[in-house]
Amino acid sequence: MSDDSSDAKPSGFSLGKLAPLAILAAGLAAFFALDLGQYVTLDTLKENREVLQTFVAENAAIAVTIYMGVYALMVAFSLPGALIATLTGGFLFGTIFGGLATVVAATIGATIVFLIAKTALGDALRAKAGPGILKMEAGFQKNAFSYLLVLRLVPLFPFFLVNLAPAFLGVKLRTFIVATFFGIIPGTFVFASVGNGLGAIFDKGGEPDLGIIFQPEVLGPILALAALSLVPVIYKRFSKQDA
Repeated sequence: MSDDSSDAKPSGFSLGKLAPLAILAAGLAAFFALDLGQYVTLDTLKENREVLQTFVAENAAIAVTIYMGVYALMVAFSLPGALIATLTGGFLFGTIFGGLATVVAATIGATIVFLIAKTALGDALRAKAGPGILKMEAGFQKNAFSYLLVLRLVPLFPFFLVNLAPAFLGVKLRTFIVATFFGIIPGTFVFASVGNGLGAIFDKGGEPDLGIIFQPEVLGPILALAALSLVPVIYKRFSKQDA
């Protein structure tokens, strides 16, 4: 009797691999079912500003740990409200410290999604993929860092989608983490700076300018960084043509 059947491992889906993905989906569904989005608003932040600021002043280390944990979970479960959470980080901890805490937390949350998607679906989908998909995967992998950096710098697609796609295209974990960390820094610090000024805005009864990211003096440098990120890709392409 052959041992092939006993040694072979199925390359498709399994309940064990899908369990973490199911948990993320359940968490997202619960968020909407319980209407938790009502708490992720600027009005909620304004109403609780004194309580939050007092807690941060008296328990700085615990406060930033809670903030980062909540932010990472929001990203991992792909919950809406990340922009409000980023503003909150700037409001509570300042532009620099709040921005850095947000970047680290967002990277952790994105990595969780990436690893779960890669384990649950990525390997199985690539095993069943046709030659066309495999060719696209190979092309993406050659310049994965540059492509990911651009997608992080300029949010052409939803953040959660950019967390998932690299998992299906076989991007290495290290590449994903580094590109995500550095790619989200500019936008994060822009909104953290807006959050840092929320106190004065609340006192005047105004609303923060969430469109600041599209102002030329802000968007211009970010687009320049994105273009710079594509230089290696362009160089490789022209080098092949000249060879």
